[in-house]
Amino acid sequence: MRRVLAVIAGSLLAAALLADDAAPAASASSAASAPQLGDCVIFSEGGAGRLLKAPTYWLKGSIAALSRQRRQLDRCPHLGKPAAAYTAADHARLAAAMPCVEPASVSVVDTLPREVEVTRVQVLVSEWETPWSHQHGTPGWLFRGQFLEQTLQKGALIDMDAAWLERCEDER
Repeated sequence: MRRVLAVIAGSLLAAALLADDAAPAASASSAASAPQLGDCVIFSEGGAGRLLKAPTYWLKGSIAALSRQRRQLDRCPHLGKPAAAYTAADHARLAAAMPCVEPASVSVVDTLPREVEVTRVQVLVSEWETPWSHQHGTPGWLFRGQFLEQTLQKGALIDMDAAWLERCEDER
């Protein structure tokens, strides 16, 4: 019995030591995954579908500035129409309210923190591909050479939430 207890105690001690060694590595890897100035990033939308994939539209650039903000967590605006019928103004209104909680989960709002930290980035635009007509794709955040209501131009700065972005493939 003592021998079993000694083995268990030794295993717990070894696990605790290994966990202490792994903690800095885990925090270092999470720091490496956080957005950094100069990172190549992509905002993309579309690509839905199982058999026939919808086209994917995207905005590519590099991070020119980072900031952290405290935002009130509240319900998402109720627009009263399906997402396919949203206008550019509807998309802009929804984006401005993010992060938000869907109206269907109203009871969740009371259990979530009322204030959340959001990382905002300014993306220096380098390339993009947007639909130009309804036949090319449903108007979304990217449509007719615009991101929301801002015209896309090389070298333009666009302010957005870092959570909306992915790292470029060649950067991974």
